[in-house]
Amino acid sequence: MKFNRLRDKAYKCAKNHGWHEKQLSDEHCLCLVISELMEAVEADRKGNRACVGMKDFFQDDLDSGKDFKELFESHLKGIVEEELADACIRLLDLAGMRGIDLDEYDYSGSSTDDYSGLTFTEAMYKICGYITCSFYNDMMYVLLNEIFSFCKNRGIDIMWYIKQKMRYNELRSYKHGGKGY
Repeated sequence: MKFNRLRDKAYKCAKNHGWHEKQLSDEHCLCLVISELMEAVEADRKGNRACVGMKDFFQDDLDSGKDFKELFESHLKGIVEEELADACIRLLDLAGMRGIDLDEYDYSGSSTDDYSGLTFTEAMYKICGYITCSFYNDMMYVLLNEIFSFCKNRGIDIMWYIKQKMRYNELRSYKHGGKGY
């Protein structure tokens, strides 16, 4: 996968929707990544997860001519997987804003932490620890890789959810209808 292409697409969409009108600090942007991870925790608390076969079900509905935005909002909005995708998209956007090369890193062959013995909340806490460690601020690939590792451990096809959320974001209104940031 070409992550720089995905990075550029996330950045372009955010810019076109008004999210880069003023310069924001890395800390601001990374806090928003953490907020997405906390939204994933809240979704997990509520039991809002994709059902088995969601991808096929979603595609079948699309193939039958149903509206993508409507399907997304009824089946994917607010679930754990969508919130984790949001966290990744925010990291991709930040990497695009800062011109960080994401294609230099081998995500598939990397060594990452084992998340199998952790609860969902403990895993999100651990990932937040990486985000708040200033050592990693210029290494978006490490932060992305930890989310990818968690998702792989839990059987989540995060790339599919990232692509669906990016498609949805392209359809959204300017600043998503008036959000400040």
